[in-house]
Amino acid sequence: MDMRKLVGRNVKRIRQERGLTQEQLAERSGFSQQYISGLEQGRRNPTIVSIYELAIALGFSHTEFVRPIERQ
Repeated sequence: MDMRKLVGRNVKRIRQERGLTQEQLAERSGFSQQYISGLEQGRRNPTIVSIYELAIALGFSHTEFVRPIERQ
């Protein structure tokens, strides 16, 4: 499994569940909207510090970003 894509999908899912735009997440996290976009598309390789900062900005545990999405 490509971890960059998994993290990106989870960031996008959680961001959308919170009702936030990429711009709003960028403001909360200190990252640029372009970084958030690239991350959600699986084109960025986030560091553990980046994952931690995004988790704080979204109010989630950082472990949620690496949790496989359960298929129904």
